[in-house]
Amino acid sequence: MPELPEVEVVRRGLERWVTGRTIASAEVLHPRAVRRHVPGGEEFSARLKGREIAQAERRGKYLWLPFSDGQEALLAHLGMSGQLLVVEPDSPLERHLRVRLTFDDGGPELRFVDQRTFGHLLVTDLVRPEPRPGQAGTAEEERPVPGTIAHIAKDPMEESFDEDEFTRRLRARRSQVKRALLDQSLISGVGNIYADESLWRVKLHWARPANALSRPKVEELLRAIRAVLGEALLQGGTSFDSLYVNVNGESGYFDRALAVYGRRDKPCRRCGTPIVREPFMNRSSYSCPRCQPRPKARS
Repeated sequence: MPELPEVEVVRRGLERWVTGRTIASAEVLHPRAVRRHVPGGEEFSARLKGREIAQAERRGKYLWLPFSDGQEALLAHLGMSGQLLVVEPDSPLERHLRVRLTFDDGGPELRFVDQRTFGHLLVTDLVRPEPRPGQAGTAEEERPVPGTIAHIAKDPMEESFDEDEFTRRLRARRSQVKRALLDQSLISGVGNIYADESLWRVKLHWARPANALSRPKVEELLRAIRAVLGEALLQGGTSFDSLYVNVNGESGYFDRALAVYGRRDKPCRRCGTPIVREPFMNRSSYSCPRCQPRPKARS
């Protein structure tokens, strides 16, 4: 599933290609793509027609296109295989095309392609979060967000991300540290790949209890998360197959720099010990058994 870097790459492409343009039509070719837009596909199309896109925004793994009226936005979640592509109007239709947006300037279209149909689009109201108690709130904190995702936590690349609050909440968790990192109500945007990469950098096994971490270790982990996400973003994200691409259909290449994820039996880039793969929450977790020893069971 695309994580923060991949979604941010797509957001930047949308910012460049669709900002300031007015939607002429929206065609829904598969109802599952708008299943979370409760009124249905016809109403979805009607709500988009004539709307001007003001900008492109993102939080964690979600991105949205606010309209110029500042009241609503087109929200997108890419799921496992969703792609938002900017293509010329006369381009052949993609095999797994689900939603097609044209613009009144006659320029490139925006197409939502989704092979596995786990992603979705919907039109939603924007809400302005209340400032935290005792604080006036920065411009970043007051940024309107889609009401349907107002409950998810800020991501570590946001200016207003509260490091102290994150540290306190993480250290209060009794769960495994990786399980906590994947909880989007604690920190958004971090998924399986970048959790494994960040934990390797700070020599933590994914099963280490979060409440056993010291404050300095949590601060070190947060720095590693930001560094990994930033490096991945510079390389266009991580692509293992053709399902993740940017708006121009190009893949990212951070997979070449991965230290542990997907590298079972290959030598650790730090000590040379073969990387191990372990089952984790119906997924996989990768680590170095020497750099990241499994914690001893508590009595």
